[in-house]
Amino acid sequence: MCNRARFDGEPETIIERFSAQWLADKPMDNRFNPVELVPRGRAYVIRRDGKANGLDVMSWDLLGNGAAYPITNVRDAKRWRPRLEKPEGRCLIPLTEFCEWTPQSFKVGEGRPIKGEMWFNVVDQDVFAVAGVWQQLGAKRWFAMLTCDPNELVAPVHPKAMITILHPDDHERWLTGSYDDVLALQRPYPADRMTVRGPVFPTRTPMPRLI
Repeated sequence: MCNRARFDGEPETIIERFSAQWLADKPMDNRFNPVELVPRGRAYVIRRDGKANGLDVMSWDLLGNGAAYPITNVRDAKRWRPRLEKPEGRCLIPLTEFCEWTPQSFKVGEGRPIKGEMWFNVVDQDVFAVAGVWQQLGAKRWFAMLTCDPNELVAPVHPKAMITILHPDDHERWLTGSYDDVLALQRPYPADRMTVRGPVFPTRTPMPRLI
């Protein structure tokens, strides 16, 4: 399932696009890299603050290191209902593209065969929002992405699921709606509004020789 994603933009873009205001200080340490989102890494997240949208920074693992592996995606809405039925437990994750790994491995250069990266984006939204759920544990906030059935573009690469990409008109409904709204919005984004590139193999890209 999706464990790589990107937001190739500035927080000011999110503030403008989602009519949000900062809820936390922007991290200034060099380990904060919102462009390359990986499990347990930090990312920009939109959540409701009272009646307004707020821009926060959270880590990608809903259980906050509480399991042997990070919980980055949730699918079973009934299992996670205590989180999903309360609007204050939902969030939006702004992205510009996301990755799924190829089902087959390829021989690329030296070493054993590896899987390739397939990068998906949304052609009718330069910044799109994924439906998410979050919780606070101690002083930190943690999130996961909601998944759904894959569409025709994603299914050949990952037949089990894809992240739930929302239409802009549904952002407010996700953040403030009922549990029935959650179930209604847990659906695949139209395949004809997405593109994919790959496979790419950045881990096998030869390093330039030093002369």
